[in-house]
Amino acid sequence: MHVRIISPSGAIDPQYILQASSLMQSWGWQVSQGDFACSRVGRFAGTAGQRLGDLHNALSDSNVDVVLCARGGYGLQQIIDALHVDKDTLPLLVGFSDITVLHQWYALKHLPSLHADMCKGLSTTEDATLWKKAVEGETLHYDLPAHPLNRQGEVEGRLIGGNLSVLYGLQGTPFSLQQVITGMPNDDKPILFIEDIAERHYHIDRMMRNFKMSGLLEQIGGLIVGEWTDCEDDPLMGCTIEETIRQAVQEYPYPVLFGFPAGHGDKNLPLRLGSNCSLHIDEQGARLVC
Repeated sequence: MHVRIISPSGAIDPQYILQASSLMQSWGWQVSQGDFACSRVGRFAGTAGQRLGDLHNALSDSNVDVVLCARGGYGLQQIIDALHVDKDTLPLLVGFSDITVLHQWYALKHLPSLHADMCKGLSTTEDATLWKKAVEGETLHYDLPAHPLNRQGEVEGRLIGGNLSVLYGLQGTPFSLQQVITGMPNDDKPILFIEDIAERHYHIDRMMRNFKMSGLLEQIGGLIVGEWTDCEDDPLMGCTIEETIRQAVQEYPYPVLFGFPAGHGDKNLPLRLGSNCSLHIDEQGARLVC
């Protein structure tokens, strides 16, 4: 297994790259780095051109099996429209947060990717076994407790999504969720996953209302709601953040799962985006297989 670590968005403390590299090397994996993985230009890991070059080189290298993004932050929207790789088969992409932009790019090519911890999370987690299994391609089985806002039901479909704010920022662009759904074969309805960090309650409501008014929420077949790290309920909204999300999808019949432990919190369970998943929710709880 050859893993290439790149930093296509924000700058990262190099120690996290070193620690994650050491861990993967202890598994017998080969690890290499992009030329500018440890660079810093303001808040970014290098100039736009440097980050784009590292990204292009990693995706184009036939010897690379996995592209691990060092961290999220912000920066991929500066370069994604300039990314062109003329290959049918690409390395497995691993990351989350701002890396949602790249997950969308992969989804448009009908390629799977992994929403999972990056270098800091991988180097500080007490148990990286599940992450390793996910990267190696093992099927993921998750059993979740019941949640009072869950809507029961069962659905199979491709899993899409990621960070809500990043997805919202891609609305109306060639990398939007609507573009991903439109390109799906056989008019399949996907399962959407969302999470976020440090967003105001009313901002989340605004984004969900946009998704509803744009017709996106009626184009999906299920919804998985992850963690809302450092997002505080606003008492002036008259409900919780999770209730705001439930209200946005109230009129649709598909199953909705709340409280999935993925996102910017201490626990970030891997999710296999772009792959066919099954979601079953009943009064006892939920089971997700992907």
